[in-house]
Amino acid sequence: MDDEFNVTFVTLGGHVDVDKYRYIYFIIIFMVYILIICSNSTIVYLIWIHQNLHEPMYIFIAALLLNSVLFSTVIYPKLLIDFLSEKQIISYSTCLFQFHIFYSLGGSEFLLLAAMAYDRYVSICKPLQYPTIMRKTTVSIFLILAWLLPASQVAVPAGLSANKKLCSFTLKAVFCNNTVYKLQCVVSSEQIIYDMVILLNIALLPVLFILFTYTRILIISYRSSREVRKKAAQSCLPHLLVLINFSCLCAYDVITVQLESDFPKTVRLIMMLQIVMYHPLFNPIMYGLKMKEISKHLKRLFFPAKII
Repeated sequence: MDDEFNVTFVTLGGHVDVDKYRYIYFIIIFMVYILIICSNSTIVYLIWIHQNLHEPMYIFIAALLLNSVLFSTVIYPKLLIDFLSEKQIISYSTCLFQFHIFYSLGGSEFLLLAAMAYDRYVSICKPLQYPTIMRKTTVSIFLILAWLLPASQVAVPAGLSANKKLCSFTLKAVFCNNTVYKLQCVVSSEQIIYDMVILLNIALLPVLFILFTYTRILIISYRSSREVRKKAAQSCLPHLLVLINFSCLCAYDVITVQLESDFPKTVRLIMMLQIVMYHPLFNPIMYGLKMKEISKHLKRLFFPAKII
């Protein structure tokens, strides 16, 4: 019976002093989760109801913010339950499901940012062809691929891990990321190669495409009028900042698995929470404040008396 229990469940060992600070943890994470839901959903709602925001750029922004809500929902409810539980455990199958959704949505983030970069390139560098290229069909295809490609690719390592023999039942994390590999007795070279291919497909190649695209935009804008340069800066800067922020957090997630012994437990907990706290709040701030049309509708929503 104990062996069956050990095979089915793993302990989330990344928590620090849960018994001592459980209610503080719970209140902070609950408030952050509500803030993430409200801030992202508000901007998605504004894009949905305002006709002048029914453009490809804003549709991609809405998809990105919806992605943040889903990304947070995969992590936060389980975190909140763990803070109030005596034991922080999760079934191995549920852990792999969380692993799959976590990295699928992470890959979707990069692909959505790549779609946004292409949209900005066509808008700024080929304005006359923009209505022809960025049609509703094109936008729909980009959105479907952004969610479908990562989900289908990440499903393979998640499925392979389900049949792996486990030699450890304590995960050095507070949610199921790639530290699940540390539970397995043996990680095959084929699995490592496949993971590298996935990383290349849904992260590195989109990032290189984004950097190439924005470099082209920068070169063409520099040669154009002041108005074109201003338009490029206003619409591209938020995307670049979001990309840099998310890329740094993802790099940390990949690197720390190899260097986990070098990080104190408290530092590791703080950094893990940064991945799921900082970025989902960063997106609505950047797009809500830096995108002129969205910012205008936000002001009308929250300060109607001050808008003439």
